[in-house]
Amino acid sequence: MLICHSERSEESRILKISNQSLDIKKKGENKERIKMENLQNYENFRAGFVAIIGRPNVGKSTLLNNIIGTKLSIVSPKPQTTRMRILGVKHLPDAQIIFLDTPGVQKGGDLLTKSVMESVVSGIESADVVLMVIGAEAGWTKEDKEIVENYLKKVDKPAILAINKIDKIKRDLVLPLIEESTKIYDFKEIVPISAIKNLNIDELIETIKKYLPESPPLYPEDQITDLPLKFYIAEIIREKVFLNTRQEVPYSVAVEVESIKEGEKNKNLLIIDAVIYVERENHKGIIIGKQGQMLKKIGMQAREELEFLLGKKVHLNLYVKVKERWKEDLPLLRELGYNQIS
Repeated sequence: MLICHSERSEESRILKISNQSLDIKKKGENKERIKMENLQNYENFRAGFVAIIGRPNVGKSTLLNNIIGTKLSIVSPKPQTTRMRILGVKHLPDAQIIFLDTPGVQKGGDLLTKSVMESVVSGIESADVVLMVIGAEAGWTKEDKEIVENYLKKVDKPAILAINKIDKIKRDLVLPLIEESTKIYDFKEIVPISAIKNLNIDELIETIKKYLPESPPLYPEDQITDLPLKFYIAEIIREKVFLNTRQEVPYSVAVEVESIKEGEKNKNLLIIDAVIYVERENHKGIIIGKQGQMLKKIGMQAREELEFLLGKKVHLNLYVKVKERWKEDLPLLRELGYNQIS
């Protein structure tokens, strides 16, 4: 049970709570206002969907968070962190880019993996532009090339390649990697970037804009995601489990937010109950830790981040339950938000 008494920063991002989704706003910004009611003023305005695809752990989620300017997708040194398609909206004076951060392409036979991969296909089918991300350190791997063969070559959509993590290699190795890329697929543009160092991100955004259709904005100016609040909170908690347990607890962890309530006396307090599901009893022990210290640490980190993002004090109750083969439990998967399962 954790209660925070930290002060709310004036510069913090605020999540407006609604029954269906959460809107993230930034205070102190004086960007040009987009007035949805005057669509006739949007001559030469561009808006459309961009699917971010790539193998696990090439930095897709970090890139999305950097572009949008706030945290939408959890980031972990572990691959296969993102499990569902995340929608993030980038508002510009002359364009609106709606990003679909798809999970890393992976293999597996369980229902969870099936849902994850159907999310990738759905993201590509919904997109106007496909943004493929590869890692500069590894270069073109077998998995990268399989994505080109199995996905890019099967859709007739403009594709842009972002070569991420160029800060990790010598500068004279970038050009040969670009040249190799031109031989693998006919990308409309190739942009070397570093998402974590913010290198060439503005150039990437400008490049993407060119391939979007002319359209008025598709989302209100103050909305940058359509994530349900319960999912967003669950993802923050799941990220802290990943970061603190490292290799000890693999991908057998899911988080379900059971309830979100305002305090009876303090309306600035959110009371959140969440369950961390694991598949094995020994994983439960690892997450709880000696005398409950690991669970306390996970909860403290999650609570602090949620307070910063939500702009409210948070009382977070975490429980750990063993549910064997939860990745094959269709009702639970749908309850957790994996709605792509057919």
